[in-house]
Amino acid sequence: MPFKRPFDMKKSIVIGTGSYIPDEKVVNDDFADMNFFSDDFSPITHEQHEVISKFQSITGIKERRYAPAELNTSDIGAIAAERAIEDSGIDKESIDHLIVAHNFGNVSKNFSQTDAVPSLASRIKHALKINNPQCIPYDVLFGCPGWVQGMIQAHLFFKGGMGKRALIVGTETLSRVIDRHDRDSMIFSDGAGACVLEHRETEKDSGILSFNVASHAVDEAYFIKMDESYNPAVTERTKFIKMKGRKVYEYAISHVPLAMKQCVEKAGLDISDIKKIFIHQANEKMDEAIIKNLYKLYGKKPPCMSIMPMTIHWLGNSSVATIPTLFDLVLKNKISDQQLEKGDVILFASVGAGMNINAVCYRM
Repeated sequence: MPFKRPFDMKKSIVIGTGSYIPDEKVVNDDFADMNFFSDDFSPITHEQHEVISKFQSITGIKERRYAPAELNTSDIGAIAAERAIEDSGIDKESIDHLIVAHNFGNVSKNFSQTDAVPSLASRIKHALKINNPQCIPYDVLFGCPGWVQGMIQAHLFFKGGMGKRALIVGTETLSRVIDRHDRDSMIFSDGAGACVLEHRETEKDSGILSFNVASHAVDEAYFIKMDESYNPAVTERTKFIKMKGRKVYEYAISHVPLAMKQCVEKAGLDISDIKKIFIHQANEKMDEAIIKNLYKLYGKKPPCMSIMPMTIHWLGNSSVATIPTLFDLVLKNKISDQQLEKGDVILFASVGAGMNINAVCYRM
């Protein structure tokens, strides 16, 4: 039997989670007075209720949450982080890595300029009043899969003997970078989620079992990007988040299932071993297609769609925050008919700008 160094015998385990869900609800009817334009800058002539109804049937989104004006991305990230630390019961000064996933830095309400100096991780360390100089804060820019990537990075640092505790935050205020003349603006929302990951020995084979990461950045790099408003009457030189929706959908349902399958195989497991799939809450129809295609790779059908907990209907797409927020809500028994037990194997998976994909196989 090959010799294993002591840190190779340990597992990366989630010991605490937290999230911040803004109070402000924005329902689909709140967009009824908007004038939408297509990407060719021509006005969309369909009735607003028809546009909104079709949007809801495709994405599953009925409402979303926006952060209050006085809170920026780093602020809501700090709230989620503080709740995760409290849930874990650890001393915050024992954190070795503070990893913050986001995409746009701080964008203050009614301002268009992003602010990421100092890094959001440094701001969150400051807000948490962590004095330890060996707690290293840094940001991850990896599209919507950023929080999952933060988990993978922390896990690899641990495996390399660099620290034993990490605070991983996903936080975003997308409501401040949307073009309100673009139908896709109805997808995006604000929120934050966090977890504390610890490297330690366990009685059972719990913790991170495997991971997989993929990137396609030739033809796919600009499927999601920043660009000017679709409304030609908007003259200020401000850029907003833009998507080539059909291309993103086709890319995701083709490449994400394969990446997920490879992750499961790296763990030495079969799809039948997976209890729940925590997938990025991007678009209900897209996520359902990804799950169906994943099982199709095994020559099977999904046991039922409840294997995929969903919050998109009421929280929208908050990018890096969707998975950690969803995970926290399930662990706290705040989503009906979605429970986890010790020993359950779950799969985290995400896709986003880059285009980037990642997955993590984890045993509770």
